[in-house]
Amino acid sequence: MKSFHLHLVSDSTGETINAVAKAALAQFEAVEVVEHPYGLVRSARQVERILAEIAHFHGVVMFTLVNHDLRDQLVEGCSHVGVPCIPVLDPVVSTLAAYLGTKATANPGRQHALDDDYFHRIEAMQFTMNHDDGQMQQDLAKADVILVGVSRTSKTPTCVYLANRGLKAANVPLVPNVALPPIFDEPDAPLIVGLTLNPDHLVQIRRNRLLSLRQQDETDYVDLEVVREEVTAARKLFSRKNWPVIDVTRRSIEETAAAIINLHARRKEGFPATGD
Repeated sequence: MKSFHLHLVSDSTGETINAVAKAALAQFEAVEVVEHPYGLVRSARQVERILAEIAHFHGVVMFTLVNHDLRDQLVEGCSHVGVPCIPVLDPVVSTLAAYLGTKATANPGRQHALDDDYFHRIEAMQFTMNHDDGQMQQDLAKADVILVGVSRTSKTPTCVYLANRGLKAANVPLVPNVALPPIFDEPDAPLIVGLTLNPDHLVQIRRNRLLSLRQQDETDYVDLEVVREEVTAARKLFSRKNWPVIDVTRRSIEETAAAIINLHARRKEGFPATGD
């Protein structure tokens, strides 16, 4: 196991640099990373303190700094102590600037501005929290997307992720002998996506859920044959309704959400939304 120090320097919240670092590191196996995050770096004094730590813990430096003086200070300091320093957004920003024929603004944290997009995401998050697990069914028509599936198919966390991307996402559980809301039969209903899961994996997830609640009784909730029937019935419903279906067995929340965002975008553009 190879170990190294990774210094992540940002003049904003650090979300961008962390996402880039995570994506890059995912390509390397048997590597242990000691991360040193530095967010909201906006003064020369802060950079001095960071350089002192970099000198003590040699490794790799990745940064997103828009202030030229601070960038130069960090790059020169890293060169002095002999560590690589990577400006992760430079290729993207410079290419866009050349294509658009204009200079980029040196405004740190601009992507987190309190603009219309920000408040739209807050509104989406509020909607999603109010419409979790089948709540407030009377206004589901206001949703951008409705997720449906049996218990423990990652509906709630996927909805939260979608809300953070600006989509009003609701979720409704499939419960035996419980009718779905009327909106599910409307021709102009929001995008409805069915989530499914391998029954064996689903049973394990449900068992872990019961253990976390200190409930160890054997019930139909974790009976493999019953669960298989649940999943099969859900699949038949999705097929009958012609809803797109996503199998989340081997997908992360982010991957599932990305697939749903693609479906939503296709629907807005007038193309049919199809899942797995």
